[in-house]
Amino acid sequence: MSNQPYLILVVGATAVGKTDLCINLAKKFKTEIVSCDSRQFYREMNLGTAKPDLEELSQVPHHFINSLSIEEEYDVRKFEQDALFLLQELFAKYQTVIMTGGSGLFADAVVNGMDEMPEVVPEIRAGIIKEYEEKGLVFLQDEIAKNDPEYFELVDRKNPQRLMRALEIFRGTGKKFSSFRVKLKKPRPFEVIKIGLERDRQELYARIDQRMDQMIAAGLFDEADALFGKRHLNALQTVGYSEIFGYLEGKYDKEEAVRLLKRNSRRYAKRQMTWFKKDEAINWFSPEKQEEILAYIQAQIF
Repeated sequence: MSNQPYLILVVGATAVGKTDLCINLAKKFKTEIVSCDSRQFYREMNLGTAKPDLEELSQVPHHFINSLSIEEEYDVRKFEQDALFLLQELFAKYQTVIMTGGSGLFADAVVNGMDEMPEVVPEIRAGIIKEYEEKGLVFLQDEIAKNDPEYFELVDRKNPQRLMRALEIFRGTGKKFSSFRVKLKKPRPFEVIKIGLERDRQELYARIDQRMDQMIAAGLFDEADALFGKRHLNALQTVGYSEIFGYLEGKYDKEEAVRLLKRNSRRYAKRQMTWFKKDEAINWFSPEKQEEILAYIQAQIF
């Protein structure tokens, strides 16, 4: 057994079954769960982000769920700092901690550290923001698809901040944002065991559609309506809300909004898996094989 503590990282697409496994693992190892799901940080966004429910949250201590307001500015670099500080505290109490989420960029920041990006003059950033305000999200998507197709395959295409950052780097340096993502691993004072959960694609898509039906029945449209006046905030530029905002703006009817919610959630899941499959250190399991997963983890630790 290593003298260093262990971070068990559980990743996978939305709706694959991460929550159930992580609660069971946390109970088994008598530890706590750290969320690296950037959509679940925000208190005001409940139904559209598929947070663990109150009963699940009560079973095991969770961190970084409902920890921010959508009004607060927050990014992956700040999360890296906050998560590492929290882990230092948790590892003083536990030999093992669970971290989970579907945000590959946020998980990578904690495990490997962030790549160093070049400085870009503020005028370039200001110009891009102005263009975005005039031309909209499609303009950003088209620019990144054309100039950095590698990053476009991975990025959350509904997130204007990430798209603007990539375009800012490209215009400021003439080089692709993806070319700076060299992934030089920074030393960490803990070992990492990476677990990936996957299902047959059609099964996963059926689960996503079913979950969306449940979210809608629970009041997702009402939640989005209550947030409509703040739809310009970065936190709300995400699947599960932007589709309903389009309906509320009169761009299409409710039936089309539901179709887009399901389609875009499936596409989001596909991008998540594209990201995670690039990491050869992730060991993949069916979510139904919890005993097998536990045995694998124990074999790594002991």
